[in-house]
Amino acid sequence: GDQPPDEEPISSLGSGVLVSPEGIILTNHHVISDADEIDVALADGRKVKAKIIGSDPETDIAVLKIEPKQLPTPITLGKIESVHVGDVVLAIGNPFGVGQTVTSGIVSAMGRDHVGINTFENFIQTDAAINPGNSGGALVDTRGNLIGINTAIYSNNGGSMGIGFAIPVNLAKQVMESILKNGGVTRGWIGVEPQNLSKELAESLGLPSSTEGVVLSGVLEGGPAARGGAKPGDVLIAVNGNTTKDVRQLLNQIAQIGPGNEANLKILRKDKELELKIQTGKRPKPKTLN
Repeated sequence: GDQPPDEEPISSLGSGVLVSPEGIILTNHHVISDADEIDVALADGRKVKAKIIGSDPETDIAVLKIEPKQLPTPITLGKIESVHVGDVVLAIGNPFGVGQTVTSGIVSAMGRDHVGINTFENFIQTDAAINPGNSGGALVDTRGNLIGINTAIYSNNGGSMGIGFAIPVNLAKQVMESILKNGGVTRGWIGVEPQNLSKELAESLGLPSSTEGVVLSGVLEGGPAARGGAKPGDVLIAVNGNTTKDVRQLLNQIAQIGPGNEANLKILRKDKELELKIQTGKRPKPKTLN
């Protein structure tokens, strides 16, 4: 748009990873979410314009494309199965815009999911120093294969506090393929307000305190779950035969079923076990948080 002459355009920094000879780049959604235009600085110093193919705020992944002219060699995607706690990893990025830097560390945990950064979380936690501007950069193993996209630092003051989180390569790849194919990610949705089942809550519902599941504290009127017969107060214990232990697991189970498919929910109501068949809907776009 037209800017008043006294307003400087704001530029912000992030990193990205070239993943294909066609010029496809993976980065974080939050790196590009407010951008009008995106310049990519290649490792050899060239600057090129990138266009956004699509992005997914819920996993914080975005896919960009640049012209495939004499590009550097794309990175090889690693296998998440080969990543273990204690492995040496390198975080590559362009923190503070000073040019490409590499920091090393080890994987300190896998499958971290209660970090509260994204809706769908399954982070690799590392102690490699990740600084502002490293977001969207590569986390690689010692063979140089991509195992994650650095997404966040756990910090009280914005600096690196020695804990970084990366989106694992398998999740990044799944989201990327969906964006390339459909321009975005559609996830299943059933319209419930789930709550983790604590011992106290189980007892107040008259269930054994060892019961594992998720309480449906709210069921959206006219939503998929309500149409399938779910009621507030139901305790959901399995989806399509897979046990459901907490809210996060439920989100992932339903998301993966995809809209328009059938989900079989096993629930406890009072002291009866019921099976409900539910036609999943499409997960609404998240409201933008400022």
